[in-house]
Amino acid sequence: MPVARMLLDAGRGALIGTVEIIPGVSGGTVALIVGVYETLIDSAGHLARGVARAASDGVRGRGLTRAREEFAAVRWSVVLPVGFGMIAAVLAASAILAPIIEAEPVASRALFAGLILASLVVPIRMVGGRWRMREYAIAAVGAVAGFLLTSLPQVDPLEPPLPVVALAAAFAVCALVVPGVSGSFILLAVGMYAPTLAAVNERDLVYLGVFILGAMIGLGLFVSVLQWLLVHRRRVMLAMMTGLMLGSLRALWPWQEGGTVQPPGPDALPVLLLVLLGAAAVGGVLLIESAVLRRAARRLESGAAG
Repeated sequence: MPVARMLLDAGRGALIGTVEIIPGVSGGTVALIVGVYETLIDSAGHLARGVARAASDGVRGRGLTRAREEFAAVRWSVVLPVGFGMIAAVLAASAILAPIIEAEPVASRALFAGLILASLVVPIRMVGGRWRMREYAIAAVGAVAGFLLTSLPQVDPLEPPLPVVALAAAFAVCALVVPGVSGSFILLAVGMYAPTLAAVNERDLVYLGVFILGAMIGLGLFVSVLQWLLVHRRRVMLAMMTGLMLGSLRALWPWQEGGTVQPPGPDALPVLLLVLLGAAAVGGVLLIESAVLRRAARRLESGAAG
């Protein structure tokens, strides 16, 4: 494998890993921008199915033939350097973000809220065409569900139960399938964001091992289902996702005390500016994505014409 290509893919992975730490900025969107989205999603599916088949076929005495076929379909030449870059970036970004979030919770939630608000454009746009009454109704149901779920008591930020860690990871990893949806936001909405950052910074191998196991289970169980839904029930899926994201913004209301929403404080103006700053940041990423997609479409058209 050429060294230059490995370094390029590691750099792509570093970009994806950095934004995955920030709630509201989608690693899937950045993967799409840098041109590795389809390769990563396809390879992740093969990898998860390979692990599942190795476990099930091994227990049943069927051998590892099916598992080896799945592993052989993984684009290791891309996945390994991208994965290395992601891990390095996650470690670095976690060390920077964790103390900021702890010291400035109001400002952090305001910035993250702006990121999420702007990210709503992605699933809304992906629905395609004008929204019908059915999509609005589905989105409303999703918004109510998201609001209620984020109103539940959050887990203990110091020692979350390991089954909860695995479950949160299984759902968060599904966000990689849909550009514009942030896995970190899912963790934040269920109260698992700060514990996960702390586990990364403290090198808590038990927590991280359970988290990785949950992510692998999520890839194996949910990603294929989500991909099918995006093909066969696209409008319903994306409308529901839009509503869930909107309702879950309750978790990012800047003024909170122990998870209870408080009225705005005297710092309302600077907080609003941070919300606008977060929205502008995501808007810039989406503009870059649109430019990249337009350029790729023009290349395809010129190639077809030639």
